[in-house]
Amino acid sequence: MTRIAAVLARRRMSQAAPSGVDPAMFLEAVAEDTYEMVAGLELVTPVLITSVPELDAIVWPGTRVILVDEDEPLKSILARLDADQTAVIAADAPDLPPLLVGKLFRELGRAEITICPAERGGAVALACALPAPGWADPDLDDADVVATLRAQAPGPRRVATTPGWHRLRTRDDVERLDPGLEGWDNTRALIAAR
Repeated sequence: MTRIAAVLARRRMSQAAPSGVDPAMFLEAVAEDTYEMVAGLELVTPVLITSVPELDAIVWPGTRVILVDEDEPLKSILARLDADQTAVIAADAPDLPPLLVGKLFRELGRAEITICPAERGGAVALACALPAPGWADPDLDDADVVATLRAQAPGPRRVATTPGWHRLRTRDDVERLDPGLEGWDNTRALIAAR
């Protein structure tokens, strides 16, 4: 079974840069931290999906980089991936524990789509088998993505959830980062330098 863990980095994620931090550098740091976590996972192939062409510099050699339009729907992006299963992780979750990505894949044994909900709405990540279910039109930024997908589903139990996490979507969200957690080194260094 082939599995992809794809980091989705969109230009608008730079809007969450805290005061005193360059937005482009902030986006690069959080995306690189999220990518590093994904690239360290076993039994998955890392992929970077981005609307920012310059971000290809953050990935390891040989990593597939897929350029997308800023507002390209996730459904369209999923159709461009080639694997048995995929997890798409928002790049603005630099301290996401790898265990939560593993739980997304595990839950695919009982559901067609699994969601790691984000605090304050939306999703940190989504996993599904490929090709993605035709009934689903997911959006990680949909404030109530789980309810939306369950309403789209043709029957119960098609959408599962895992424990949630947080994303860095506003300037204040960097306060959610826990200095005691390992990882997120690039984001940590950038914020500390301000």
